Amino acid sequence: MKFVADTHSHTLASGHAYSTIKEMAASAKARGLKMLALTEHAPKMPGTCGLFYFENFDVVPRDCGGVRLLMGAEVNIMDPDGKIDLPEKTCRKLDIVVASMHTPCYGVDHTPQENIRAYVEVMKKPYVNIIGHPDDGRFPFDYETLVKTAKETGTLLEVNNSSMRPASSRVGTRENILTMLDLCKQYEVPVTTGSDAHVDADAGNFSYVGEIFDYCNFPEDLVVTTDLKRLKPYLNCWKSQ
Repeated sequence: MKFVADTHSHTLASGHAYSTIKEMAASAKARGLKMLALTEHAPKMPGTCGLFYFENFDVVPRDCGGVRLLMGAEVNIMDPDGKIDLPEKTCRKLDIVVASMHTPCYGVDHTPQENIRAYVEVMKKPYVNIIGHPDDGRFPFDYETLVKTAKETGTLLEVNNSSMRPASSRVGTRENILTMLDLCKQYEVPVTTGSDAHVDADAGNFSYVGEIFDYCNFPEDLVVTTDLKRLKPYLNCWKSQ
């Protein structure tokens, strides 16, 4: 598959990432991408930027060296009730919102029933576009419920390249992604691809993603990042037009 967009990446504003906006955009362009989402970690992640960072995106030009930037956030799912760490009014102004579970914010002591409840409640929020790295075995849950709810709510499920790195701290990712993709094929649920890059060298890097799509013969028409016409209807910045 040829990917034209990356819907999940981080600049140095996230605190534990290492490249600037221009560096990330240049790397994405070198890989042939037309669109790059910069989704900084929301305020409850240790070391990241504060609320005002996300309130000031109107000053950022959306074209950077020929790459269309999406200025957004990776919000933290905080509890089983689906609480996130940015206000609704802020999220609605962002180009894109990814919602993810992270150990410093959500913890790892919740039951599978609590985990899937958290995802379901988050997917009910119309300004949340993507569930980020739902492959992490540290947060077990029922994938069939996740996929069915994504279809009902129009939420994209992410195939995360960083999750499949050998050095990734996430567990059971390949098996979990294959389970999710099998259900997405069965229920015809679109997915998105995120590099989850924390350095410019990884912006638009889908080496592991491409391999797993080939392995399971996943249909290209269910991968929204292969065609901007498929992706745009899921983004807040186009929903509002």
